[in-house]
Amino acid sequence: MTLTGSCMCGGVHYTADVDKYLSALCHCTDCQKWTGGAFTSNAVVPRTSLKVTKGSPSTYDAVGDSGKINKHFFCPTCGSSLYTELELMPDMTCIKAGGLDNGEANLGGKVDIEFYVKDRPSYLAAVEGAKQESAFGG
Repeated sequence: MTLTGSCMCGGVHYTADVDKYLSALCHCTDCQKWTGGAFTSNAVVPRTSLKVTKGSPSTYDAVGDSGKINKHFFCPTCGSSLYTELELMPDMTCIKAGGLDNGEANLGGKVDIEFYVKDRPSYLAAVEGAKQESAFGG
């Protein structure tokens, strides 16, 4: 399948050709700050599958709990979050689901895993059927 997406203003477009992807929510405080919301929703794909087809994203490097870099990519014009590359996962890219086209923000109707549930706001319940991780990989 080919995932396509863009920022809000249309200045940056991307594609990812994948057989499948891991659907993940992350509730860490960095993701909360990054989105201005309670979590990020992500389509986790092989890093080599993502291609920027229009525009040039800006980046911001944040240091994660691991001490490694989380490189956030965003539109330099409208500020939309596009994707994140974690130094901890050098072969994968976390596409921010809200930017995906064709209803894919729904992540295929399921969430495979939730990370940093220790930071999940108390008003949110666990997603039924999703693996629950207190932190990343923990």
